[in-house]
Amino acid sequence: MSVAEIKQTKTNLIAWIEQLSDTNMLAFLESLKNSKTNTDWWDELSESQQENINEGLKDAQEGRTMSSAEFWKRLKSE
Repeated sequence: MSVAEIKQTKTNLIAWIEQLSDTNMLAFLESLKNSKTNTDWWDELSESQQENINEGLKDAQEGRTMSSAEFWKRLKSE
């Protein structure tokens, strides 16, 4: 992206933000602005959350998966 394109993008974003009235979108944008960019989200997870994710990855690598259609079919039958 050229310097001119970056400047135009910023101008367009500023204009768009100024006309926003959706409080959810404004809150999202503010949280995005305030987010910590120097940390990895993984480091902010608890040990239990990390273990659960790693178990899920291992399941996927070992072929223990199902399609979403099968998931919903099983869920409805319970």
